[in-house]
Amino acid sequence: MPWIQIRLDTNSDHAAELEDLLLEAGASAVTLQDGKDQPLFEPEPGSTPLWHHTVVIGLFDAHTDMDEVISILKHQYQRDPFPNHKIEIVEDKDWEREWMTHFVPMQFGTRLWVCPSWKEVPEPDAVNLMLDPGLAFGTGTHPTTALCLEWLEKQGDLSEKSVVDYGCGSGILAIAALLLGARCVTGVDLDPQALTATIDNAERNRIAPEKLQVFLPEKAPQEKVDIVLANILAGPLVQLAPTLAEYLEPGGKIALSGILSEQTDSIVATYSEWFDLEPVVHNDDWILVTGTRR
Repeated sequence: MPWIQIRLDTNSDHAAELEDLLLEAGASAVTLQDGKDQPLFEPEPGSTPLWHHTVVIGLFDAHTDMDEVISILKHQYQRDPFPNHKIEIVEDKDWEREWMTHFVPMQFGTRLWVCPSWKEVPEPDAVNLMLDPGLAFGTGTHPTTALCLEWLEKQGDLSEKSVVDYGCGSGILAIAALLLGARCVTGVDLDPQALTATIDNAERNRIAPEKLQVFLPEKAPQEKVDIVLANILAGPLVQLAPTLAEYLEPGGKIALSGILSEQTDSIVATYSEWFDLEPVVHNDDWILVTGTRR
């Protein structure tokens, strides 16, 4: 069955109000989208940041009288002018299956593949990471995750290396490190759902429980390791710099991402206090900062 949707152009101040009005007018679902290609980063648990230019989309049964819906919205909204809007017919789809169709195996470096857990691996003899991200961040499709995976793969033999993955999300970096030979990994994330996803994906990749332990930040052990990975955001990376540096002895390696190109100077200036940094690596508008602990 097809659906009808109405798209309303608004801003972050009025999006929640329009969402409520659409539901009151009978919308089966309401979604919010970026209207101006504005980056919106992984939020703190419990927070819901919005884009300045937000598109609010209400989905209605195909038999809905949209003239009546618009009349109701205008009456209840009571602001002038009423937002620009557009009505569209939407083909019915299995949206979960649609997403799964577009998540395909991806290669990083010469030997590491990230493969959806429901697909066949393209190279059985490669290092294959089977992934089902669930509700957590991290599939390898984002440039920051790709930058970190490519850096990890280039480190060669990780045998006997210990690793901290700070902001582990789906566990993709932690599990990749273990599959590439790391002795043990500590995963840290402030979202309990991320810790659950990390453990689920570790089990999917037959990682022994003792090799990967996960913690909320306040409970994470501050033990020395050989490598620190942190794919989060520039602001938290600046705040966490002393904590991340403390994990490493001289000679330890760090890889930082989740950083936009224009944030390079801030990260480099902060981490130069503890690290000899290597040239920044770019992928689209994102960067990877790596270095060695002095």
